[in-house]
Amino acid sequence: MSVPMFIAMNRFKVTIGSEAEFESVWRNRDSSLSEVPGFVEFRLLRGRENAEEGYTLFSSHTIWRSEEDVLGWTKSEQFRAAHRNAGDRKTMYKGPPVFEGFQVVDGI
Repeated sequence: MSVPMFIAMNRFKVTIGSEAEFESVWRNRDSSLSEVPGFVEFRLLRGRENAEEGYTLFSSHTIWRSEEDVLGWTKSEQFRAAHRNAGDRKTMYKGPPVFEGFQVVDGI
């Protein structure tokens, strides 16, 4: 791998029964990520349902050229616009999203 990369993930515990609404919010958002310097790729991942705790696990997964590019995104107008109504959907979640960031050290 010739270019350093950084993976930024947010894990969401989505209340069972709210999965379609959650996915719709993501599909219909105006993230403008493709306009942000350093952005490479985005995926929304759906994990398993945890019936005992009442949620389905999701993760947003973005690949960036560097951690500095991710930090730049979080300070941008595009970030503010993409997250503007996030607080309106609290009933969809079992707690706040959990951020995890990773520096890529090896890959193909």
